[in-house]
Amino acid sequence: MPEPAASDSAERDRLDRATRDLDPPFAVVDLEAFRHNAADLSRRAAGTPIRVASKSVRCRELLRRTLDTPGFAGLMAYSLPEALWLHREGASDDILVAYPTIDRRGLRELAADPAAAAAITILVDSAAHLDHIDAVVGPDREPLRVCLELDAAWHPVPGGLAHVGPRRSPVHTPAQARRFAERIVGRDGFRLVGIMAYEGQIAGLGDAPPGKPLLAAVLRWMQRRSAAELAERRAEAVAAVRAVAPLEFVNGGGTGSIESTGADGSVTEIAAGSGLIGPTLFDAYRAFRPRPAVLYALPVVRRPGGSFATLFSGGYIASGPTGPSRAPGVHLPRGLRLTAAEGAGEVQTPVSGAAARDLRLGDRVWLRHAKAGELAERFDHYHLVEGDQVVATVPTYRGEAKSFG
Repeated sequence: MPEPAASDSAERDRLDRATRDLDPPFAVVDLEAFRHNAADLSRRAAGTPIRVASKSVRCRELLRRTLDTPGFAGLMAYSLPEALWLHREGASDDILVAYPTIDRRGLRELAADPAAAAAITILVDSAAHLDHIDAVVGPDREPLRVCLELDAAWHPVPGGLAHVGPRRSPVHTPAQARRFAERIVGRDGFRLVGIMAYEGQIAGLGDAPPGKPLLAAVLRWMQRRSAAELAERRAEAVAAVRAVAPLEFVNGGGTGSIESTGADGSVTEIAAGSGLIGPTLFDAYRAFRPRPAVLYALPVVRRPGGSFATLFSGGYIASGPTGPSRAPGVHLPRGLRLTAAEGAGEVQTPVSGAAARDLRLGDRVWLRHAKAGELAERFDHYHLVEGDQVVATVPTYRGEAKSFG
């Protein structure tokens, strides 16, 4: 678990004092922890710029504060409508859309707005993406900025069926990257400006799963082999594509792979966002320890008896493979855990443990989400806490009536 900034009781008292006038459920951002995490990400990047992954934040004010921090430059959006909205709102004039888009309205808006088209880069990994864009907005237009995605997954046996990593781009080899780059450059209406390669099997997979030393050893072996293979293949692919088109950027990595991605000389920028927030999934890494910066409070509404207390609401389960790792984690008071029979529920969340004996109706229990950005889909606002005061209340994407999922 991340080291608390103060003793557990003092930290809980501080948070309770800061939010004494709020009725839970609500969510807070501990600004001291948030700033610490941003500075630590920048330190780990060792001079390589960090592009902020918006899906891990989903709050414009927090994005603004991050971009004002030395070491961060540009946004990585997760949809084209989101990128267009962020650009209209003045969040950034350098936005990479990290996933392919087939959004027809968004493509038409992008092609019709010269300022947006100059600021936003969309992702492609096949000729089918190019064909779709041409079908929607026509080939007779000012060129749209595109980024080629290189598959960063590890194939233990080259050409074999084994695939370790996210299922993303079909472009895996340097030769495939060059051929696709040539197709992009050979078509009117597109300008190839970047390459992206996300090594999810390293960046998004903790190498120190609690209580599983054998699995940890296997993960570390896999990640070493994968990082070494990718560094060589990515460098070759970048060189092959640069022979076809001048590139503005080569994007790679994530919060969990900053060191290994930054050591790859072919990479010019690193994507990161979850490390700002410090969700529970990032407790399982050896190389870094983000502080819990975004928390939410649930009220005690029942005392079933003994070492049990029941909280209102709280069923905020994270996306990904179903299992305990996607459930919320109780942060404060220490010594509480979700029950196996009910877990985190839609309308009630029982917790058990010795600390429950001291809880009274109306007391707050502080929890953390398993993933960084998804909590913002549950709350309209984040309350920004400095010391023992709420210094601002800012809208999340949901609070601005925006949903891009």
